[in-house]
Amino acid sequence: MREQQLLDAAVVVFSKRGYHSASVDEIADTAGISKPMVYEYVGTKEELFVAVLHREGARLIGAIAAASGDDLSPDEQLWRGLRAFIGFVASHRDGWSVLYGQARGQEPFAAVLAQMRARMAEIVAGMLARSVAVAGLPVRAEELLTMGYALVGAAEALADWVVEHPDEEPDVTATRLMNVVWMGIGRLLRGETWR
Repeated sequence: MREQQLLDAAVVVFSKRGYHSASVDEIADTAGISKPMVYEYVGTKEELFVAVLHREGARLIGAIAAASGDDLSPDEQLWRGLRAFIGFVASHRDGWSVLYGQARGQEPFAAVLAQMRARMAEIVAGMLARSVAVAGLPVRAEELLTMGYALVGAAEALADWVVEHPDEEPDVTATRLMNVVWMGIGRLLRGETWR
């Protein structure tokens, strides 16, 4: 319970101040615990930041994975995954800020983020692979993984859009992305290519 409070407080403080400007004192005060307890629960400030990244990343990946199902059509699987991704970001703006605003480009945190991005791309590629298998289409695994990374990148860009436009409905943004993506991926999964 206290550890969750600590992580919640750290998300807020890191989001507001950034990793370098955030202090363990402020995080402890926000969590309602003593500074020595912060060190006892998670260790250093860097270890606390990594713990936040892992928790927020796991929550995001969990939301995406929970939204899909093998009994759904390929487009419905993708729609639900995009909707879960954009909806998570809209509901957890501070967590998104820490994951993609603070961790991006800062070592050793960028490596943690890269692992999460790879996991999301694998989930998306797995969803696409199931669709291809059901349809009996000859799409290679590396093409599916490339599509997975492209979708994750597009979703990340639109997630930033949602954060910058708080009045935007997450479902509207997810629908816009789905329209762009499905028109292209739907054809690719049928074996059509530009060249």
